Amino acid sequence: MQLLRTYNVQRTRPLIFHTDTSAGSKTEAVRGRTPQKEAAMNRSYEIMFIVRPDVEEAELDTLIDTFAGYVTDGGGVVKNSRADQKMGRRRLAYNVGKYNDGFYVLLIVDAPAALIAEIERRLRVSENVIKFITVRMDEEDKRVAKIKAHRDAHVKRSALPQVNTEAAAEVPAVTEPEPEAVTAEA
Repeated sequence: MQLLRTYNVQRTRPLIFHTDTSAGSKTEAVRGRTPQKEAAMNRSYEIMFIVRPDVEEAELDTLIDTFAGYVTDGGGVVKNSRADQKMGRRRLAYNVGKYNDGFYVLLIVDAPAALIAEIERRLRVSENVIKFITVRMDEEDKRVAKIKAHRDAHVKRSALPQVNTEAAAEVPAVTEPEPEAVTAEA
């Protein structure tokens, strides 16, 4: 029987596994969690980056295709369309380097965290990108869904049909004549 010691990344205490080299034996955790293969969990991210203003339109399209290719090659999915990715040339709030405006690009992706870290690294070393930000949106989507569910559950009083009491008092009530009783005469 061998003792193997591995360390959990989130916790600093070691996980100790007893292994037996004989046939039919299984590895079991003595303390801590059982070893599991880490599933690649795709989360939703928004990656916005600003490209230098002196970049031509064709070069901008190539840059967007390059970063979208990095996402798809790494096992992620780009969710927004080509028209939604380009947000146009806008003025910056403050000078970044020597630039006071730039082309804004927004990529909405579903990807694992390791892929996002690699894309951020590539954005950092790209000469055409002057600024970027990545925001994880799945928590935000959960929060928005919770707020919408709460709003749908509670109906606002202003949304209910209101009866105007003054208008109802002015209009005389229309009464239908009572049907005459028919008696059978024999």
